[in-house]
Amino acid sequence: MSHLKITIPAVLILGGFLVCSTASYGKTEYVKTTKKACTFCHEKNLPNDKDAMNKNLTKAGKYYAEHKSLDGYTEKK
Repeated sequence: MSHLKITIPAVLILGGFLVCSTASYGKTEYVKTTKKACTFCHEKNLPNDKDAMNKNLTKAGKYYAEHKSLDGYTEKK
């Protein structure tokens, strides 16, 4: 009986994390080379659709798509 007091809440919490987490289409090689977050190159608050993420790039994302690097990119404020 004491195992159920620990097991049931643990299963519920784990299930909640699995349901609430979003899919990530980011590639670790981009993060390692650019040292930037995904939202640096991609628009925020998009549906979890890979095609939508590829179409809605920021200026930095378009620069990276053309040059395959952020070297030389200057962020305008």
